[in-house]
Amino acid sequence: MLGAAAITELILESFRLNGRLLAAGDALVRDLGLTSARWQVLGAIALSPVPLPVSHIARNMGLSRQNVQRIANELEAQGILRFEPNPHHQRAKLVSLTARGRALYDTAAERQQPWAAALGDGVATNEIEAATALLRTVRQRLDSQSASGEGDEV
Repeated sequence: MLGAAAITELILESFRLNGRLLAAGDALVRDLGLTSARWQVLGAIALSPVPLPVSHIARNMGLSRQNVQRIANELEAQGILRFEPNPHHQRAKLVSLTARGRALYDTAAERQQPWAAALGDGVATNEIEAATALLRTVRQRLDSQSASGEGDEV
């Protein structure tokens, strides 16, 4: 049970961290007309080597397809991204950034770099890497449970 208590504390701290990250992200890009949610979707598109459909973006980011679709529609209406034909699926359009969207993402990323550097100042790189590995392991276990139908009653 000690392991369960420790994981529970990790989960609770992750929830707290997520809330703080969303608030900080909102503040960082507010004047660009972005929110953390919009920035997250832009980043998923910008960092993908190929255009993806909304469902893949949502899955990669651990978000709901409906929420990503809503954000993508809003960003398309603002000329920040565009939907393109998908040769593999007629209805699931591919999502890519417009030139305006790329510039917006690049501006946000430029702001994020010094912010992230300041946040990590004084923390050893190996500690950050260990924390990242632990969070990745927990996420992968959740993904495995979800794929097998375990834990759906939570």
